[in-house]
Amino acid sequence: MMFVPILIVFSALVIDLVFGDPKNKFHPTAWVGTIIARLVPFAKNQSQTKEKIGGVLVTVFVAALVAGLLFSYDYIMKTSDIVLTVIAILIGSLLLKTTIAIKGLEKHGNLVMESLSKNNLEEARSRLSMLVKRSTKDLDRNHVISATLESISENIVDGITGPLFYFGLFGLPGAFVHRTINTIDSMIGYKTAMFRNVGWFGANCDKALNYLPARITGLVMILAAVLVKADWKNSLTTMKRDGKNTESPNAGYPMAAMAGALGTRFEKIDHYTLGNGTLELDENHFRSAVLLMKVTGILFCVLITVPLIVFLSYLGWWIHV
Repeated sequence: MMFVPILIVFSALVIDLVFGDPKNKFHPTAWVGTIIARLVPFAKNQSQTKEKIGGVLVTVFVAALVAGLLFSYDYIMKTSDIVLTVIAILIGSLLLKTTIAIKGLEKHGNLVMESLSKNNLEEARSRLSMLVKRSTKDLDRNHVISATLESISENIVDGITGPLFYFGLFGLPGAFVHRTINTIDSMIGYKTAMFRNVGWFGANCDKALNYLPARITGLVMILAAVLVKADWKNSLTTMKRDGKNTESPNAGYPMAAMAGALGTRFEKIDHYTLGNGTLELDENHFRSAVLLMKVTGILFCVLITVPLIVFLSYLGWWIHV
């Protein structure tokens, strides 16, 4: 029944936009994070090779566990009964919603902007540190806002379009495995002495999984810029020119598209500059970025996720709920 996954996608979006994320104790991603945290110490080893192998095993085990649980759910919920189908749509929507974080990204960005509105730069830096990996202690106001907008645009892929892309291909198991790999990367995918070896496989899996979604997201964002009357031409130009400027092979595309659409310049000091617009950023830029994020997510569903479901269902390849 092709309509079931399509209803699940749009229901999940609505639930997220209205209610946002559940508390951590109810959130599957938090459970996955707990499992990862408990397994990582077993992967640590004096030998770099053994530590890398341990990292591979942790990543594969957690991803396989999550995939197995969701495949089992899909199998159990296969039915032609109308009542059970409605239940499957409701539960599937709630599950898929937990891989999406539109309202969550807006909420965390709002906290930073709220601190800046009170001229409390220290508090804004502290709140920003929960969003980004870089040091925030010396950032000025404009660089705090820049980092906030960069985080929103980069995380469109991690928390919106990436899960939706893999839901379109593989159903709930695809969305959850993508989110699991992203969680592994965010927890241990650092080039530090502690995580360099144990986290390398998870980090590279994350790069591989986001390769296509990041580039497609950049293109969809340009279309979103047309709808919200942002500068879509500059968005396209900036993405083509600056999309490869970041150390990450994927993050630069949605960030550059966002910077171009808003007529701004995103700057991570000593690392990259995206766009050639103003660095004098304010609340209006943040609001425009949030709107662009939301429209991009909705457009991605309409233009990418649903066509994938329809096409693969027609071929008989899609994993039906």
